Amino acid sequence: MNRFEGKVVIVTGAGSGIGAATARRFLREGAFVAVNGRREHKLHETIAGFDAAKSLIHPGDVSDEAYMKRLVEDTVTRFGKLDVLVNNAGFAIFGPFEQTTTEVWRKTMGTDLDGVFFGAREALPHLLKTKGSIVNLSSTSGLGGDWGMSAYNAAKGAVTNFTRALALEYGSRGVRINAVAPSFTSTEATAFLEKNEAATAAFLDRVPIGREATPDDIAGVIAFLASEDAVFVNGVILSVDGGLHASNGQPNFLKLLGQG
Repeated sequence: MNRFEGKVVIVTGAGSGIGAATARRFLREGAFVAVNGRREHKLHETIAGFDAAKSLIHPGDVSDEAYMKRLVEDTVTRFGKLDVLVNNAGFAIFGPFEQTTTEVWRKTMGTDLDGVFFGAREALPHLLKTKGSIVNLSSTSGLGGDWGMSAYNAAKGAVTNFTRALALEYGSRGVRINAVAPSFTSTEATAFLEKNEAATAAFLDRVPIGREATPDDIAGVIAFLASEDAVFVNGVILSVDGGLHASNGQPNFLKLLGQG
């Protein structure tokens, strides 16, 4: 399947996890892909085995306004246009609100929200020319609150509504803007939780599919939203959560009563 043959894609936070899986998915489907991340050696790992002529390694910090301008400009200079922007780069720290420092708050907002704003602002003039699309990474944490993740909740909640607002403005102009909202996904960022058996068991007890997501699970949905298969999908925050949000929040009574 080569849905993106000849298309040009930027993926931020592509050094690991969902971003790396997404970049590889687009490369497998024929796209030219610019990969961003803070660690250059990880970006080389992401594109290893693919045609180097079809990728652009572009290390940098998405919270830096000038850097995001360069990322988009360099991508268009290299490949001639831009069809898809995936705003994936993210940052989160777990802990009680009273331990949230100004530095942590600003770093979270800078990466998770400012980076999305800068990316969209710089990409949209080019996407208007190609009738392209943006896929933002929200989260289940952008659809409701969590214990111990107030800064991340605030940033992802903002991404959720920012996505909807841009979809209203740009849908009639030919640019679709959507977001995915993954739940617990097995990545470097969640390794500390996966080491805690009680935490993992508590999460899996809430997910009907019975496992955490893999980066490839999320990458496939991102590729769908960016593709012509989703040509009439705009302003959607698509939960990729194994059924987590199918529940009204009450416990599994079948399990508690020994019937399931």
